[in-house]
Amino acid sequence: MLLVDAHLDLSMNAMEWNRDLTRPIQEIREREKNLTDKPDRGKGVVNFEELRKGNVGVVVATQIARYVSPQNPLPGWHSPEQAWAHTQAQLAWYKAMEEAGELRPITNSKSLDDHLAQWEKDSSVKKPIGYILSLEGADSIVTLAHLERAYANGLRAIGLAHYGPGRYAQGTDATGGIGQAGKSLLKEMERLNVILDATHLCDDSFWEALNNFNGHVWASHNNCRSLVPHNRQFSDEQIKALIERGAVIGGVMDAWMLVPNWVRGTSTPQSMDCNLDKLIDHMDHICQLAGNSLHIGIGSDLDGAFGKEQCPTDIETIADLQRLPTLLEKRGYSKEDIENVTSKNWLRFLRNAWR
Repeated sequence: MLLVDAHLDLSMNAMEWNRDLTRPIQEIREREKNLTDKPDRGKGVVNFEELRKGNVGVVVATQIARYVSPQNPLPGWHSPEQAWAHTQAQLAWYKAMEEAGELRPITNSKSLDDHLAQWEKDSSVKKPIGYILSLEGADSIVTLAHLERAYANGLRAIGLAHYGPGRYAQGTDATGGIGQAGKSLLKEMERLNVILDATHLCDDSFWEALNNFNGHVWASHNNCRSLVPHNRQFSDEQIKALIERGAVIGGVMDAWMLVPNWVRGTSTPQSMDCNLDKLIDHMDHICQLAGNSLHIGIGSDLDGAFGKEQCPTDIETIADLQRLPTLLEKRGYSKEDIENVTSKNWLRFLRNAWR
């Protein structure tokens, strides 16, 4: 079954983790096995080969570079211009992967439909994966003119903030609204028809962003606060607001967002019985609030600064996303519902946004 994954940090893995995603997954792990600079070294689950094995034909692929003020303890760049430059290095990697035949850019309905037709009929072991470019955290947009340049380079979705305080909104573990800078950015996003990704917005910024943006909204990778309490998750009120806006919410597979009482550095997916069924719990909760299966999808965030040490036990590589259809069927989901979850909701959203 065709899968769409609405959140993968491919360029971060390539440019910061120094992973060559064209190589076999075991080779990537072997090369990292003695490294200790990141907690997920030697435990990655994403590369191009495994995406193809899992029939993940379309991904939303990110650029990410946070700006941090002198008072901000989070890791990041010390000026917006440095952050911008880093996103441009990530963009250069995506373009290099296009030239290598690994990726195919998707920027409008025609390129989406052309890619899906090519993906279906191409039986080669190295067919290009379609990717839609997204920016996780808007700190690197130095000025509104930079947004127009980014759009010309293929950017089609933006999350205003990531973790902590941002230049245009406040993110996970922060508080406060979007301010005038955020409102101006949203207005320009609306003019260019850039999708707003509500993921990572703190509650104050979430509501203010929705009230100041009339364009298309999705949440690429987010789960439910009622199942796992944390400000990173959406409350039922937020989920209902997104449903009213026609959003799709991508189920994220970071273990601490799937099961309650996760203790970083101590808990393991095995000890917490964290598997893909827990993800379906979150998806099903959203379906119950919506009364249908039209607002959920996959937004795995696999290898989003975590690996096998912090993802469901039944994920060896991203190809194991193909386990989801069977698990959904066991929960009583119909074939149509399952296709909505695996691809059709995201595809319908994009065609509507780009109509």
